[in-house]
Amino acid sequence: MQFLAIRIFFKRVIAIRLLMVDPTVPKRKKLLVIFGLFYLFLPFDLIPAVLFPIAWMDDLILWIFIVLHLRDYLDKYWMGEKTENIRKNYRGKDIIDDVEFDVEDEDNDE
Repeated sequence: MQFLAIRIFFKRVIAIRLLMVDPTVPKRKKLLVIFGLFYLFLPFDLIPAVLFPIAWMDDLILWIFIVLHLRDYLDKYWMGEKTENIRKNYRGKDIIDDVEFDVEDEDNDE
């Protein structure tokens, strides 16, 4: 039970990869992850690298915010709720076969 929050946090971080390839996730959520990666590799930070022990704090705080902000989406992946996008299986196909129906015009009922 020790460090349960840390384990959950790392499972959410690993689930980011699945979130990024899912077409049902809004683009603004994906842009937040891209911004976090971009900021992580920028040569300048809010806290300068000269202060080494605390220089990683701004990156860590940013990623904690991103993971907590996306936790509802990420929990679907690491808990096994969201495994496959079934929309691609039915795109452009008729879902109901062998069904006969008539469309009646309301004007002809007189």
